[in-house]
Amino acid sequence: MTSAVVDHGLPRADTPPGRARCPGLNVQEIVQKDLMPPPPVLSFEEHEYLGSEDISLDRYYDPDVFAREVEKIWKRTWQWVCREEHIPEPGDFYTYKVAHLSFLVVRQKDMSVKAFANSCLHRATKFKRGEGMGSGAEIRCPYHGWTWDNDGSLKSVPCAWDFSHVEPGRFQLPEIRVGQWGGFIFINPSQGGPDLLDYLAPVPEHFAGWDMEDRFVELHIAKELPCNWKTAQEAFLESYHVLETHPQLLQGTGDANVQYDCHSAHVTRFYAAGGVNSPHLANPLSEQELVNTMLVGDRSVLQDLQVGEGETARTVMARFLRKTLGKKYRVDLSRFSDSEMIDTIEYHIFPNMVLFPGLSLPMVYRFRPIGNDPERTLFELLFLRPVAAGDRHPEPPDPFLVAEHESYASAPGMDASMGHVYDQDTDNLRAQQQGFKASSKGTETLGNYQEARIRHFQRVVDQYLRAYALEPTWP
Repeated sequence: MTSAVVDHGLPRADTPPGRARCPGLNVQEIVQKDLMPPPPVLSFEEHEYLGSEDISLDRYYDPDVFAREVEKIWKRTWQWVCREEHIPEPGDFYTYKVAHLSFLVVRQKDMSVKAFANSCLHRATKFKRGEGMGSGAEIRCPYHGWTWDNDGSLKSVPCAWDFSHVEPGRFQLPEIRVGQWGGFIFINPSQGGPDLLDYLAPVPEHFAGWDMEDRFVELHIAKELPCNWKTAQEAFLESYHVLETHPQLLQGTGDANVQYDCHSAHVTRFYAAGGVNSPHLANPLSEQELVNTMLVGDRSVLQDLQVGEGETARTVMARFLRKTLGKKYRVDLSRFSDSEMIDTIEYHIFPNMVLFPGLSLPMVYRFRPIGNDPERTLFELLFLRPVAAGDRHPEPPDPFLVAEHESYASAPGMDASMGHVYDQDTDNLRAQQQGFKASSKGTETLGNYQEARIRHFQRVVDQYLRAYALEPTWP
C-alpha cells in the first residue's frame, strides 16, 4: 500500500544555482546522530555545481557517437574484468567482451596476471568464442592451430616450413595493461594514461576498511537491456526516480535527501540513509514501523525487532544485522558503523562499474555495450559477501541469465522483494530509449542536485570524445 505523499507543486526560480537541496535533515545530520557514527570517509560531502544546460539525446542512439565511444573510451579506460577467484590457478583464464572488443586475462605460473587481445596473430580468429571462466595449458587458435604459451610466447606453428618470414620473438602476443585492486582484476587496452590506483582514486582510500579482497561472489545475474550503455547505468546514479518508480521504498528510505558526491573525474558517490522516513511522506512512520518495513535486501533474516526507549530504527536494525549477518557468514562485524550496516553507499567508477561497500546491500554492477549496437547493453549484478577468516574463496557461480521479460527474482538466491526493485529499475529503459528518438525537444533536462552525477558522467564522456583524453581534467 502506497502512503500519502506531499504535493511539492511547481519549480520556482528563487533558488541560487548550485544551492538546490531537499528541505529537512540531510544525510550527514542523520548519520552523525547514530550510536556508532560513520568513519571519516563517510563523514563529508564533495559536490560542485556543474550547470543546468540541457543534454542532447542523440548521444544515446547515434551510431557515429557510439563508434567514437568505442575508440576513445572503451579502448582507453580501465575496466573491471573479473575477480581474483575467477582465475585462481595457473592456466585459468577469463574472456571479457565489450562492444566488438574481446580480451583474455590469464593467470601465470608465478601467480601474476597477463592479458591479451582475444585474436590470433595468424588470421585473427578468436582464441575463445564464449565469455567467462576457463582453463588451459596453452592458448591455441581453433582455426589453424597456431599455439602460444599462457605467457604469450609463440609455442608452435603447423607447417612451420611455410613461415620462414615469421620471427617467433616478434610474434609474442601483445600484452594489455593489467591492474589489481580489492580482489578485482582490471584491464586497460591503452598503453598510456594513469596507472590503475591513480585512476581509481579516491576509491582505494575510501574502501580501505571494507576488505573487498576478502569477499566472495554469492550471486551473479546478467540481463540484456534494450537501451544504450549510458542509459542503463544512469538509472542507478540518482534516487529522484524512487517516488514514482519505487513507491514501496518511501517507508524506510531517505530518497529526496540523498547525498551526491563528485570526487574525481572517474569517481562519484551516492549516499542514502536507511531506517528513516522519505521526505515525501505526508504521514511519517514511527521508529517501530520503520524497523518493520525498511529491510529490502535481507528479508530472509528479518525477525520481530522491538525499538527500545530512546532508540532509533537505525540503531536497532544495525545491531540486528551485525549479529545476524556476522553469524551467517562467520565474520565479526562489530567494528562497522550503523551506516555501513544499513545505508545505501554507492560508488560509480567510470566508465561502467558500480560498487556498494555496505554489508546488507553488497552489490557490484557492470554495464557493457553488446556488439556494435548502441541500443543494447549487458547489465550484470553481483552480490559480494565476506569470506570467513581462514576460508578459501569458493568458486564463483556462472552468471544466471535473465530474459528481458523475466524478473530478477527468478534467479536462484535472489530475494523476491529485491528482485522486484530491480524489475522496476530496468522496466522503464525500453520506453526511455524509444523516447529518445520520439522526442521533438531533442534534449533532456536534469535536476541541479539529484541528477548531478548524470551530468558529471556525461561531462567526462564528452571530455574523452573531444580528444584522446587519457586523463580528463576535473572539474
